[in-house]
Amino acid sequence: MKRSHWIAILMLILAAAPGLAQEAGVKTNVLGWATTTPNIGVEIGAGRTSTINLTGALNPWNFGDEKHFRFWNVMPEYRYWFCEKFTGHFIGIHALGGQYNAKNFNFPLKALIISSSVDPQQTPADAASGSDGWPDLTSDLNKGRHAEGWYVGGGITYGYQWMLARHWNLEASIGVGYAYSKMTFYGRCNKEIDHRQLHYVGPTHASLSFMYMF
Repeated sequence: MKRSHWIAILMLILAAAPGLAQEAGVKTNVLGWATTTPNIGVEIGAGRTSTINLTGALNPWNFGDEKHFRFWNVMPEYRYWFCEKFTGHFIGIHALGGQYNAKNFNFPLKALIISSSVDPQQTPADAASGSDGWPDLTSDLNKGRHAEGWYVGGGITYGYQWMLARHWNLEASIGVGYAYSKMTFYGRCNKEIDHRQLHYVGPTHASLSFMYMF
């Protein structure tokens, strides 16, 4: 997603917020910024003990040695609060989706890929795939290789919000769930090596967010 799209979304959120006094907030996850991933979220009240949360993240960067893990991600979520919204304990049900492009980078949670397969109908007959699952993109033998793909999934969330001041909250949350991904693995000169389908079960998000309440 282009930077202009993110700015437009933020402006729409800010334009709607004054009419939702104490019923909406804008937030950002500092854990995301710590991993060089700009992100923004909005949470809107949907009842005394219910809210709708929507977050988006974008990592467009290239690092040294042609290393990158570029991606965008969106996560809509319904939350139920044990006492009242925007304070205390909550549980949620979330969906997620996005795209990625990785080079010289190994997925840190690849051990949680519970199942994977190479698609023989799309994989070139002369390709030497080597193994199923997330490819090793950090080995010297794999320089010049990269993976592109998309994913969808969902899961459950547990979290807590603290009221720091009249307009400021602090939120901590963690989610676990399932994600399905289709990935194309490329070799030198962008030659397709294989096409893979991945099934992942494990953490789907973690946040420590500052939130401004309107």
